[in-house]
Amino acid sequence: MSSLDDRIDDLFKQPLKEFTRERNALMKTVRGADATRVRTLAKPSVVAWAANQVYWRARGVYERLIKSGERLRKAQIAALTGKSADLREANDAHRRAVADAVKEAERFAVDAGSHPAPDALMRTFEALSLAKEPPAPPGRLSQPLQPAGFEALAGVKPAVRIARTSTSVGAEHARPGSTGASGASSAPTQRRTQKKEAGEARKRAAEERKRAAAVKKAEAAVERARHKMLAAQEALRRSREG
Repeated sequence: MSSLDDRIDDLFKQPLKEFTRERNALMKTVRGADATRVRTLAKPSVVAWAANQVYWRARGVYERLIKSGERLRKAQIAALTGKSADLREANDAHRRAVADAVKEAERFAVDAGSHPAPDALMRTFEALSLAKEPPAPPGRLSQPLQPAGFEALAGVKPAVRIARTSTSVGAEHARPGSTGASGASSAPTQRRTQKKEAGEARKRAAEERKRAAAVKKAEAAVERARHKMLAAQEALRRSREG
């Protein structure tokens, strides 16, 4: 990491009210592209600043959050592709990690005289931990995040093979113009081969239907788990407001 990156990190560690002044002071010490880079750094919102402080000042909580999000995402992908996955355990662990991160962020914010909305913090940590790619360098968020939802798994599809039908098998083995004794003697063998391959084709087709049904069931399970998580988050927010 360059010296400028270190100084930018220090900028995001500062109390929120000091951000603009410290950024302007830093900008005066650099030139050219570096000056432009510093000038375009946006002052974090209260929610983003509080979330950043969890990375800078409670690294263990932050790392557990990110790891739990990775496990949940992998479990969702496994379920979508028909593999065994404990979605409930992964979802519960992720929910606990999000709640811990929110608690730490609120503590840092209150100490600084700020009161970010708990539900906005919750959504930000959920989105941050489930993102396929980091939305910003760690500890440098400038705005709250919104969870991507189920569409974050777009592109994750099971491989589907096209099973050959008995008609195609028969056509493949047909030999137009073959006549005579040799054709007659090979006919039983051809029929046995066609029957065997047709049976295998039906078996493959049945397996694909079974796999597709499993994927559909897994998709529904993932969506139900997501709705339960959102409901739990809303309940937590209301209990805190009460």
